[in-house]
Amino acid sequence: MSDRVFPSSKPAANGNGTVSAAAPPPVKPPLRPPYRPQPHARRHHRPRRSYCCCCCFWTILVILILALLAAIAATALYVLYRPHRPEFSVPSLRLHRLNLTSSADSSTNHVATLLNFTVTSKNPNSHITFYYDPFVISALSSSEVFLGNGTVPGFFSDKKNQTFLKNVVVSGSIDLDTDSVKSLKSDLKKKSGISLKIKLDTKVKVKVGKLSSKKVGIRVTCEGFRAALPKGKSPSVATVDKSKCKVDLRIKIWKFTF
Repeated sequence: MSDRVFPSSKPAANGNGTVSAAAPPPVKPPLRPPYRPQPHARRHHRPRRSYCCCCCFWTILVILILALLAAIAATALYVLYRPHRPEFSVPSLRLHRLNLTSSADSSTNHVATLLNFTVTSKNPNSHITFYYDPFVISALSSSEVFLGNGTVPGFFSDKKNQTFLKNVVVSGSIDLDTDSVKSLKSDLKKKSGISLKIKLDTKVKVKVGKLSSKKVGIRVTCEGFRAALPKGKSPSVATVDKSKCKVDLRIKIWKFTF
């Protein structure tokens, strides 16, 4: 059996008798990995968006359903009760005084007015009643010059009922500006007499069976009256055959009234 010779693991000695260490192998610098930008992490808002869309959808759907139900209820009430607006008229009007005075230099202008009339309120409905608050009445010329005011107490208007408010007095003692004086003088010069307008403002509550509404504002505007200036103590009777009254809702939103 032959012997195997293994190389010695000891370092070899140089000529001087010293042992020289073996040179280490060259160390390669570690390879730097190439830079790869990482994509930004995106937040997924799909659940929140879907939740908001779902809420908006159901909110709009509920609003539409409520509007549809309200329209159906209003249609049913209209078919059952056939509601009509109240009707107003002024069958008589007397002008007792309308005096316009001006100072010598026209710096001060004053008008004194007194008139009385009768107001008729008619409820044409068979199932609806009206509850009126006190009325505030204003008298004006055709050119919208304010001549005086007055009040009428509130009243209850039953179904198919007619109410007469007699001897309604409107008076005024008012200082006018230059433009109002010019407009009023132009109205007074007309041969057919001065054209007058009456406005009545109030609030009304409507009751249908056991249901009652909230009070809403209304304005009754009556126009088409013509009266000559009174002579002496005898009042001037105005013509009312062409007069008409219309009723409008007065809706107040914040500081504005429509």
